[in-house]
Amino acid sequence: MRWVALTAVAPVAWGTTYFVTHEYLPADSPLYGAALRALPAGLVLLALCRRLPRGAWWGRAALLGLLNVSVFFVLVYAASQLLPTSVASTVMAAAPLTMMLIAWPLVSERPGRAHLAGAAIGLGGVCLMLFTGAAGAGLPGVLASAAAMLVSSFGHILTKRWNAGTDVLASTAWQLTAGGLILLPVAAAVEGAPPTLSPRALLAFAYVALIATALAFAAWFTGLRHLPAATVGLIGLLNPATGVLLGTAVAGETLTGRQLCGLLLVSVGVVLGRPGRARRRDGDRPGPGPAPAAGPRENPRRTPQSLM
Repeated sequence: MRWVALTAVAPVAWGTTYFVTHEYLPADSPLYGAALRALPAGLVLLALCRRLPRGAWWGRAALLGLLNVSVFFVLVYAASQLLPTSVASTVMAAAPLTMMLIAWPLVSERPGRAHLAGAAIGLGGVCLMLFTGAAGAGLPGVLASAAAMLVSSFGHILTKRWNAGTDVLASTAWQLTAGGLILLPVAAAVEGAPPTLSPRALLAFAYVALIATALAFAAWFTGLRHLPAATVGLIGLLNPATGVLLGTAVAGETLTGRQLCGLLLVSVGVVLGRPGRARRRDGDRPGPGPAPAAGPRENPRRTPQSLM
């Protein structure tokens, strides 16, 4: 459970970025906003690990940085400015089911019944929370948030596949640094000069870079190494839950009865997908006697946990 607790740091921190971005960061500079979030975080982690990529990791870092950082951060920044905090965060709750489906062919992790049930219930909760007729839930913002979910899910599973035998802190630093370096020239070409930042905006960027990026991504990728992708994806449901609660408690957004029911379903989805329950639901409880010695006819079932 310590890996579950550590992994949960990431979606909780990410759930706060919607509010911070919406309230304190410049709305007309998504490219610079993404670059100023990624590059400082990557350089801090790079200074801590003091390791550069080797061999194939130069190309991998560039690709993962493009998916997990450059494209993802720009889409999240845009969604945070176009949507209310609660709506922007709830769209991302479709990520568990997406991660399960991608992890099956890429890392040979077949989702269990409990994981699929948790994802379906959580997605149902998302629908209740999202499709309530709330003002500000425009199509461009919803599309940006959905695209961010798809891009990051694919990038995270690729990271899980390639991270075996590689230091998690180092690979996270390489991705964030590469993503930030990709964004800077694009931001300069598209948005011109960097925006002028107030002291509040500087503090907000410091928070999203150090806490919601450097710390959160290191915790998330560590969880992906030690837990099945299906379990990690369901832990990610804490992202929309945090966004909704923060949006109502701090931003003054209205939480309807349907959204409360949706939040409850999201919580049920997280509980269903926790590792111990997933094993029991899939029939992997140990038998009463000692296990027989391995022989040539042995053919054990491969659950998502046994693949780690």
